[in-house]
Amino acid sequence: MDKRSMTIAGHRTSVALEPEFWAALEALATERSLPLAALVAEIDGARTPDRNLASAIRVAVLAHLSRKTRAG
Repeated sequence: MDKRSMTIAGHRTSVALEPEFWAALEALATERSLPLAALVAEIDGARTPDRNLASAIRVAVLAHLSRKTRAG
C-alpha cells in the first residue's frame, strides 16, 4: 500500500491504495487533463457516505477500465 496526502475541498486527507490503483488513477487523471487532486475531489464528491474514499477511488478506477474495455 502506498499512502499519499493531498488537499481535497480545502482540507488535507491521506489515502492508501495499492500502487496499481495509483498508476491507473494517475492515467485516468492524465486522460481527463485533470490534476490528480481534482480527480480525487470529484470522486470524493460523488461517493455515498457509507463508502470510504479509498474504496470509492478503487470503484471509480474499475468502472473507468470497464467502460474503456467495452468501448475498445
